[in-house]
Formats: sequence, C-alpha cells, structure tokens
Amino acid sequence: MRPKPAGMCKVVRRTRVRGGGGLDRGAAILLSVICVVLVTAFNDWSKEKQFRGLQSRIEQEQRFAVVRNGNVIQIPVAEMVVGDMAQVKYGDLLPADGILVQSNDLKIDESSLTGESDHVRKSADKDPMLLSGTHVMEGSGRMLVTAVGVNSQTGIIFTLLGAGEGEEEKKEKKGKQPDAAVETNQNKAKKQDGAVAMEMQPLKSAEGGEVEDGTKKKTSVPKKEKSVLQGKLTKLAVQIGKAGLVMSAITVIILVLYFVIETFVVEGRQWLAECTPVYVQYFVKFFIIGVTVLVVAVPEGLPLAVTISLAYSVKKMMKDNNLVRHLDACETMGNATAICSDKTGTLTTNRMTVVQAYMGDQHFREVPDPSQVNANILETLVSAIAVNSAYTSKIMPPDVEGGLAKQVGNKTECGLLGFVLDLKRDYAPVREQIPEEKLYKVYTFNSVRKSMSTVIQLPDRSFRLYSKGASEILLKKCSSIVGTGGDARGFRPRDREEMVKKVIEPMACEGLRTICIAYRDFPANPEPDWDQEADIVTDLTCICVVGIEDPVRPEVPDAIRKCQRAGITVRMVTGDNINTARAIAAKCGIIQPGDDFLCIDGKEFNRRIRNEKGEIEQERIDKIWPKLRVLARSSPTDKHTLVKGIIDSTVLEQRQVVAVTGDGTNDGPALKKADVGFAMGIAGTDVAKEASDIILTDDNFSSIVKAVMWGRNVYDSISKFLQFQLTVNVVAVIVAFTGACITQDSPLKAVQMLWVNLIMDTFASLALATEPPTESLLLRKPYGRNNPLISLTMMKNILGHGIYQLVIIFTLLFVGEKIFNIDSGRNAPLHSPPSEHYTIIFNTFVLMQLFNEINARKIHGERNVFDGIFSNPIFCSIVLGTFGIQIVIVQFGGKPFSCAPLNVEQWLWCLFVGVGELLWGQLIATVPTHRLKCLKGET
Repeated sequence: MRPKPAGMCKVVRRTRVRGGGGLDRGAAILLSVICVVLVTAFNDWSKEKQFRGLQSRIEQEQRFAVVRNGNVIQIPVAEMVVGDMAQVKYGDLLPADGILVQSNDLKIDESSLTGESDHVRKSADKDPMLLSGTHVMEGSGRMLVTAVGVNSQTGIIFTLLGAGEGEEEKKEKKGKQPDAAVETNQNKAKKQDGAVAMEMQPLKSAEGGEVEDGTKKKTSVPKKEKSVLQGKLTKLAVQIGKAGLVMSAITVIILVLYFVIETFVVEGRQWLAECTPVYVQYFVKFFIIGVTVLVVAVPEGLPLAVTISLAYSVKKMMKDNNLVRHLDACETMGNATAICSDKTGTLTTNRMTVVQAYMGDQHFREVPDPSQVNANILETLVSAIAVNSAYTSKIMPPDVEGGLAKQVGNKTECGLLGFVLDLKRDYAPVREQIPEEKLYKVYTFNSVRKSMSTVIQLPDRSFRLYSKGASEILLKKCSSIVGTGGDARGFRPRDREEMVKKVIEPMACEGLRTICIAYRDFPANPEPDWDQEADIVTDLTCICVVGIEDPVRPEVPDAIRKCQRAGITVRMVTGDNINTARAIAAKCGIIQPGDDFLCIDGKEFNRRIRNEKGEIEQERIDKIWPKLRVLARSSPTDKHTLVKGIIDSTVLEQRQVVAVTGDGTNDGPALKKADVGFAMGIAGTDVAKEASDIILTDDNFSSIVKAVMWGRNVYDSISKFLQFQLTVNVVAVIVAFTGACITQDSPLKAVQMLWVNLIMDTFASLALATEPPTESLLLRKPYGRNNPLISLTMMKNILGHGIYQLVIIFTLLFVGEKIFNIDSGRNAPLHSPPSEHYTIIFNTFVLMQLFNEINARKIHGERNVFDGIFSNPIFCSIVLGTFGIQIVIVQFGGKPFSCAPLNVEQWLWCLFVGVGELLWGQLIATVPTHRLKCLKGET
C-alpha cells in the first residue's frame, strides 16, 4: 500500500512544477480583488462627491436680507459680517447673533439653545438679544449683527463639540482649515461660514434638552423608519447571504468527503507525512471553490446599486427643480400614494392681483377708475394698505421692458399694493411719511389670527388701527361699514350675512381670495391697553373687500391628471375660504363633477375627528380621509393631524405613503411627519426647508410629479439590477456546486468568478442603475409597501433565463469536447494548464450574462428590450467595454485567468449562444405570468 501515496505525491509534484501557475493565479486573484475594490471605492467616492456638492448647494441657497448702502439685498449667510443691519422676518433661522434695533410683535423659538419650547417675545427695549440657531416664529424687525461664524452662539457650541475629539485631531483639523475644500460640518463651523453648517442642524435638536447635550439631542430625535426599498433589500440580501453561506459550506463538505472517501476508503491509501502538503493543497483548492461560491452568491452589489441609483437620480433631479436633502426620500417618492399640497404658489402662480372690489356699497367686477370711488374712501384705503403691510413687501419695475412688475415680499400684500397703483395712487409717499420705526404697535399675521393689524399715532395724538385679513373672519369684528359718501354706517349681522351671500361667496366661487380691509380710531386719552388684542381688534369699520386672483399654473392640471393616473391621490390643504379652495380644486382637476369627494373646512374637520372629550380618534379620521380632497381654512395643526391620520390608518390593505408640501414655519411638524416633505424653495421659510426632505426650487407642483417619476425609476433600476444579478447568482452557484461535486473542480475558476462578480455587481449596478425615467412609469399604480420586491414577471425571467443558461453550461461541460472536437477539461490534474474546453464554458457564460443584461432593462414583460438603449450612454459603454475586456482575458489571460486562446469559429459559437439569450427572452415574454401560480409564494 505504501508506494501508492508516494507515487501519487510524485505525480502531483511533477504536475505542479510543470504547470507553474500557482503564483500567476494568486497574483491574478489579487489583481481582480484590487480591481473590484478600486471600482467600488471610485463609485462610493463619486457618490460622496455628488452628495457633498448637493450639501454645498443647499448651504449656498441659505440667504439673508441685510441693508447695505441704504438698499435691502439678499446675501449668502456666509458673507454676513459684524455691523450688518439684518432684516428679521417670520420663518427665518438666524445665522448670526445680534441686537434688536426695531421690532414688530417679534417672537423667537430658542428651544434649540435653551430647551424651552415657549416662544420668547423680543423687543428693542426689553430682551433685545437675538442668538444664532434660533427661529423667528412671529413678527419682524431689524437687528445689528454682533457676532458671526465661530464667535456666534451656535459657532461656539460647534467649536466645543469639536474640542471633545482630542487635541491631536483638533490641531490637525486647524492645520487643514484654511485650504480645505471639503470638510465635515464641525470643521465648517470653525470657518467664517460656520453659520452655514449650523443651518442644517438646529431643527433636529429642537426637541429640548441642555446645550451641552447637543450631539445627544440629534441622535435622540426619532429617526424616520427605514425606507421601503431599503427594508426589502436588507431582508433579501440577508436571505441570499444565508443561502450562499449554506451552499458554499455544503460544497466544501461534499468536496472534502468525496476526496477523503475516494482516496482513503475506495483506494485504501494511508495518510503519510510526506504527502501532507499535497493533501493540504487539495483542501485549499476545495476551500477556494467554497469561497468562490460564497462570493458569487452574496449580493454585495445591492447596496452599491441602490447608492449609485440614488446618487445619479439626485443629481439629475436637481435639473428638474428638486433639491434632495435626504437620499432615501428620492426612492420613497416612487411609492407615494397621497400628496397633500398647499394651494398658493404650488398649484397657483403665487402672483396675486386684485380683480374685484366691494367699496362704497358698490361691487366692482374689475378694478374701478379712481373717479368712481369717493376721495375719502380712496385716501383711507391707500393708507390702510401702505401702512398695514410689511415694509419689505413692494412692487418693483419689471426686469424686461413691457414685462410684468416684480412682486417682492409677501405676495398677498404685493397684490394689495398693486391695487393701490391700479387706482392711480402711490403707497411710497405714505410709507415715507410714516416710516416703520413710527409704527406704534403691530399685530403680525399668523395662522391663528388670520389677520394683520397695525396701530399708528395720528398728529392729534389719537390712534388709528388698520386691519386686514380673511373676509369672513374680519367682517365678524366689524360693527360699521363705509358707505357711498365716505361716511360710516351701522353694519349689523344681517348686513354681514347679505354681504357674504352677495359679494364674498360669488367671489370665492370664481376662485378669488377675499380680503377685508378695515380700521378703527382710538382716543389719545386714556391710551388703550395694546396687549389686550381681543379688545383692540374689534368694533372695526369695514373700508373695502377685495377679490384677489391667483391663477392656477398652466401645467398643474396635466400634472394632477398624471398623478391620478399613477394611482396617487392629490389633496389640497389650504388656509383659504372653502368656496375659493373648491373652485381652485375644480380648475386643477383635484375634484371632478360626479365624483364622490369631500370638501370641508378646518372647523368641520375637527368636529368630525374628535370625540366628546375633544380627543382625536383614528376611527373617526378613517371615515373622512379616503374621500377628503379639499381641507380649507386649515391650521398647521390640522395639516399635521391629517398627515398622521393617513399614515397611521389601517383601513386599506397597503400602508399609505404620504408626501406633503409646506412653506411656513408651522408646517414643520407636518413636513417631518410625512414620508416625504417638500418645502418651497422660493416662498418657503428656513424652518420649513430644514424640516423637509426635498426642496422645490421653483415652488411648482409639476416638479413633484418629476420626483415621483425619479422615485419609481430608482425602484425599477434596482429591480432590473436584482433580476440580472439573481440570474447570475443562481446559475453561477449551481454550476460551481454541481460541477465541483461531479468533476471535483468548479468549471468556473476563482479568478473567473471574481471577473463575473465584477461584471454582475459593480459594472451592472452602474449600467442598470443609471437608466433615465420615462413617462410610462406614471401609467401604473405604486408598488406598495407590502408587495414583494421580486415580482412574478421578474421571477419568471430569472428562472427562465437560469434554465437556458444551465442547460447550455451543462451541455458544454459534459459533451462540449465532442461538439468542438477538443480535449476534455474534466478531471484535470491539480495544476494542469488551462483547457479550451473550460475556456469555452467561461466565455459562453460571460457572453450570456452580457446579453441577458440587455434583457434585464425591461422588467414588466415588455418585448422591445432595446427601447431607449441609446439614451443611456453609460449602459452602452459598459456592455461594449466588458465585451472588449472579455476578449483580452480569453485571448491573452493565459494561466492567471485559466484561459486558453479560442479560434474564430469557437468565438462565433459562443456569441451565437449569447445572442440566443435575446431570442429566449422573447420566448419567455410570451408565457403569461398569471398562469404561473406556482411562483406566487416567492418573495
């Protein structure tokens, strides 16, 4: 028995010396691994570069109004300097510290610094300090900037946070600071534009807590749940990984048992010390085959594909006016089932124009000629509009001669100021006569008041209050109305009801926003208690009611039709009158005649959703939201309640995915609660932008539809990649496993498997994840949160193409040498040179994957797999590039790649079998998916 093992050892050693491929193969594997790592690293780097560019774009978007050379200009917050006179207004996130010089009803949310959620009232003579990182919740004013960047309150906190990272790190960061182009948020806080970095942080920590716990606060805020796609992919990757591990372990165990039984039981050999290196080599070979199976089975390309697809989409979405702040929001939009949209500026143009007016007991269907209006009424009206509007609101000359005048500031106020100009009057002299500093008291507009009031002191020391606001609310506070001759007369509840019926409702039904303008005089002595607002803003005299038109954006009706066709319900949530909201909703196509829908106002909404104790009940919300299309006169709390109610609802089988638009500070909670929050880039406040996931740079609803397209495209791109990768996985694992068990060797060598892995993971993820979206994506319903990631059609394609490839590979493996009349590569010695037989198998396998990559471009059973292929140059480049590299590997790879050069005839046969994938794909497409009931259990 002894000579046998010794003989075997000698034969093996001679083979090893003659082959000399061990080092080459090892170097090739190392080179392949380095290649995979470098390509993956490059993709990650390019994604990070894109995301950093995105962050800097967001930071550059942050601008603040300052007065320089007597002019109000908007500058990037990084350019603010000490000594600047900054204009502070509702919704601002303060980028610097300062002292308040003048204020109107200013209230600040300092919770990001103090942890106290109560709003702090600020004024020039009482508590005038304003700190960076705090939010303006109400009012307006001017502040003198006293500290910026690292010297501001937030800058100091960031510096302290950075100091905790250790002295060496700190010094290193300071050394890099002057010339570093891309830095972390903490480093940014150490530069002058530290305020910019701060812009992205405070809201996340606005839940409360001490300043020292700044970092903890950020993590303590509940994170949004994992996105739909991420959750499904994580689950799938774990399942495939476990299956791959089991398969690789079984492969190694079978190979080892087969070798041990055949060598030591069947042949009766004994383990000799001198043969140990040979046996070890066999065991190492088996282990490498097992690892190869595992490498091919584990879909490490999945996260890469998601990352590439999202990063690519985010970059392209920027051109479609979607500035994405959170990557996963892009994908989540693809599953959106409901959109709760604002009206003003999103569905409409946000260019307000007064088109009707009721004054002096006359209803003017168009702007009247000044001669038709009593001079006293006209004078009072001009003063009321000029003084009782933010002085930052103004009408500027058009940029282009003959164009429309520019509206700067609050658009409703601009509409009223435009009305003054249409009446051949000018508001500027009134403001010069009564500058902002001389305003005695201002009750700024907020969502509770739904009105704005300003008190001025007249030359005789008496006071006059001007008020404007929602007509049905302000008219209830009016006890008089200015008549035809300019004199006030009594205004009884009966008169009010008649005006509502004959003036306000007809205006609202035409889609006009109705605003009431009123005034009240107070004696000089005794001076009223201005803090008792309820007693001050009452007993008013109505001057006029105007109807303001805000035209629907021309592209909105078509965009809403696309949403409805795509299975997305659009709801309008607005602060406007119910009749105005209903009229605009009809113009937009949100409501259609004959549909079973619900249009209610905030008061009715709250009555329906609350029980006797005033508590909100989910069951009550569930009775309303499915039919609700318009929610008018709603508060930000109502919007948040609706969004939460829809998300938490279990009425429908699928959990609703809700997108919300918002522009105001108080929209923050609803934007945060929504699956995707859209903030307005033009009209939106800093607080709303911070709470959002995506910023609409053009404030246009049609941009949301583009976001839906891109979101669905991400989902489809991942599905395409998944279909392709799982086909390769199934085939490669079965070939490696079966081949190893039957022939004691894998037909696909380790280095070849790494090349296949590079094709199917890195290159394929880049090729399939960069497909541009098409309108056809909006012709189907959302996938749904609970639908399986791998659809029936995808499963049919995976199994169909897998069967084709396995039949081809096993035919070549077991009878390939006879077909091509070449030497068999099966049962070759340990270090034998590469064979043509196994090279043909490897080449055919790769070419089948390349052509199947073209098939994978369509996942919904489409026949034309070439449709739009040239619109994606990345895909074409990768397929052609991979084919070119494959030729080089086969013809010149030699021992390192276990390849023997093939002749033209062999190449043509390999290509023929590869092209057969396309033909086979057409055959699979003819099989009706609904008949494959056996696949329905798959996930």
